[in-house]
Amino acid sequence: MTAATPSPSPEVLAAFEAAKGFMPVHEGLALYAAATGAGALGLPLLEVGTYCGRSTILLADAARTAGVSALTVDHHRGSEEQQPGWEYHDHTVVDPEVGLMDTLPTFRRTLHRAGLEEHVVALVGRSPQVAAVWAGPLGLVFIDGGHTDEHANGDYEGWAPHVAEGGLLVIHDVFPDPADGGQAPYRVYLRALASGAFTEVSVTDSLRVLRRTGAGI
Repeated sequence: MTAATPSPSPEVLAAFEAAKGFMPVHEGLALYAAATGAGALGLPLLEVGTYCGRSTILLADAARTAGVSALTVDHHRGSEEQQPGWEYHDHTVVDPEVGLMDTLPTFRRTLHRAGLEEHVVALVGRSPQVAAVWAGPLGLVFIDGGHTDEHANGDYEGWAPHVAEGGLLVIHDVFPDPADGGQAPYRVYLRALASGAFTEVSVTDSLRVLRRTGAGI
């Protein structure tokens, strides 16, 4: 008999759907299932690319169930496609005093409304800088940050080495067809597979779940 796929409570799912962000529900459910499974390793679950905390809700709930912490890394000034004049810009998260994006207050409100603040450690800074001072193993790394080759590769090189044996590397916005979206996350996904360190576990539209089955990146 096949075990049921883990799914969040209706309250957590409603908080996810109400939060500002871009991840569709079916991909969120796949992320939640992966995070729940990875939580069994007893190690923190980390995401790169917090934005306003939509996916953080799911990681935090999975972490709460597993008795571990969810970590989320972001400088909160917005990625390249979220800047003024770009497709994903949202003027409501611009700090009127400094004139720059600042998604941190919205993120904090998102977690507060969901009742999950105590299960999340927010690491505010640029991903490579935070990764350089991080030393511990991780049960899951979810890469959903900047979508240039520089940023996507920086996230992979900074955080994939910390994925524990049997842990999961999850990559979002993987589009094999350039007509569907940017190619940097896809190239990182191919790089991870080619490394021999990771084996694909599941595909849910643009969400790829890989398990560490070997050394290196």
